[in-house]
Amino acid sequence: MKKQIARSVNFTICTLLLTFLLSACDTLRKTPDRSNNGRSRSSVARRPPARRPSSGRPPAKTTAKKPATASKPTYSRPENVPAAVVPKVVEVARTYSGTPYRSGGNDKNGIDCSGLICSVYSEIGVKVPRISWQQSEFGQEVSSINDIKPGDWLFFVPEAGKEGYVSHAGIVTDVRNQDEIMFIHASTSRGVREDNLFSNYFKGRFVKAMRPF
Repeated sequence: MKKQIARSVNFTICTLLLTFLLSACDTLRKTPDRSNNGRSRSSVARRPPARRPSSGRPPAKTTAKKPATASKPTYSRPENVPAAVVPKVVEVARTYSGTPYRSGGNDKNGIDCSGLICSVYSEIGVKVPRISWQQSEFGQEVSSINDIKPGDWLFFVPEAGKEGYVSHAGIVTDVRNQDEIMFIHASTSRGVREDNLFSNYFKGRFVKAMRPF
């Protein structure tokens, strides 16, 4: 009887010990490893995302959309401006007399030489270039100084007797005789005024005359 009791107790102890050992192994197997920084690290390595197979061609380049370029200004054509408009041009130009000179100016608060030409024609509804060198190429060149008429444009260089860039311009207002051709312009020192082409200052700087219309 004692032997049976002893066997039963031993069996129970062995069963409990085996159960404890199995439970401990399962606990160790389920416990995640921890790195030094305290974050959990999964026991299963993550796979990198799958990549699409290469087609063997370089990636398509994206081309930036170019901004729309400004269209070239459309100036008035000679056939669209009658010769009868010349007196009106002179009349409007003289309304600017006394206007102070201002580089880049376009009105009676201040104006420069090419701005005077552009503004005068703009007032009568005619579009012409704004910059003096562009104006010097607009229309038809007057072949002889003796053929200059009211409404023609006169152009000058900075230094008398020397070639150079066009630096000044004016509108012919009156041809009185062969020695007196009056033109209106925006003087840097005296503002808008009329002067004689054959004056000592201007005759040596004159380079060409253009008939715009």
